[in-house]
Amino acid sequence: MGFFEHILEPIGTFVINVISALGYWGIVVCMAIESACIPLPSEIIMPFSGYLVSTGRFDLWLTGLAGAFGCLVGSIVAYAVGYWGGRPFVERYGKWVLISPRELEWADRWFAKYGGAAVFFSRLLPIIRTFISLPAGIARMPFLQFCIYSFVGSFPWCLGLAYVGFVMGENWTGIREYFHKFDIVIATVLIAGFAVWVYLHFKHLKRNKGNETRTPK
Repeated sequence: MGFFEHILEPIGTFVINVISALGYWGIVVCMAIESACIPLPSEIIMPFSGYLVSTGRFDLWLTGLAGAFGCLVGSIVAYAVGYWGGRPFVERYGKWVLISPRELEWADRWFAKYGGAAVFFSRLLPIIRTFISLPAGIARMPFLQFCIYSFVGSFPWCLGLAYVGFVMGENWTGIREYFHKFDIVIATVLIAGFAVWVYLHFKHLKRNKGNETRTPK
């Protein structure tokens, strides 16, 4: 058993136990944890729930709705942390985490203009979907808009994974390997994007410092 399997085994056991004991509310709890910036894989939660659909215990549509509702609950928690805690932290200590006032202002404008689409499509992507709520809260995206797009974007993801679990039946665990490879691709893109952002951040600081040096006193 590899390192990845050693990590997933206790997580999978936890998910199975919670959903088996609590039914639909177990799906809500697990998906809320996943959407509150705690990496509890929905690629385990929803396919297992879909498997229970194949056994007749759950209804497919109610399973998708329970998953989306759980996503909304967890997303609200992460949004609130970003709104009430993350914003003051970034404004005060942003320079220590490579976020300047200019970049925070840019994020505000970007979320104001594209926030709905960003939240919706992020809900359809592994890894990103878990953490999008925090920056949305920091940028103070309108709360009602955030909730609507979070729920609407989460529903097809939850329903789709549940359907795959339903089709695969007892072989539902096979989907984890596929998504593990997809996670690696997403993580690589995120790391590359972060590297570019750090480069542009310091380039902007260097340009500003050069302008200040040339400015006559």
